[in-house]
Amino acid sequence: MDRMGKLYYAAEAARMLGVTPQTLRLWVRQGKIKALKTPGGRYRYPLSEIRRLRGDITIDRKRAILYARVSSTDQKSDLEEQLNFLKKKASEMGLEVVKVLKDTASGLDESRRGYLKVLDSVIKGEADVILITYQDRLTRFGF
Repeated sequence: MDRMGKLYYAAEAARMLGVTPQTLRLWVRQGKIKALKTPGGRYRYPLSEIRRLRGDITIDRKRAILYARVSSTDQKSDLEEQLNFLKKKASEMGLEVVKVLKDTASGLDESRRGYLKVLDSVIKGEADVILITYQDRLTRFGF
C-alpha cells in the first residue's frame, strides 16, 4: 500500500470516477486501470490510479502562492475567509506556502499590487502553484 497510496473499495472508487463498479472491473480486464486483487478475489483501487483517470494534476514541487481578492473594503471579512480556506487547502495538499498575497480592488484592474507580485513570482520561478478560491479572484476574464 505504501508504494501505491491509499486503496479504495470498488464502490468508493467508482463513485469518485463517476462509473459503476462493473465498469471498473471491465477497465481492469482491459488494462485501463491498475488494481490489487485480494486473496478473496476482490479488487482494491489505488488513489494514484483514480487520480490518473480523473486527470488530476500532480505537483512534483510543492511551493505555493496563496492569492485572495475582494472588490471593496466592505468585503474585508470575505478576504480573511478566502485566506483561511486557502491556508487549510494548502496544508491538506502538503504544499509549502511561500507567499500570501491579497488585493482589495476590481478584478478588471490589472495593476493590482498583489496580482503583479503573483505574476513576478511565477516568472522568477519562486512558486510551482498558485492557489485561489475561484478563477475570477485572479482575473475577471481570460481564463
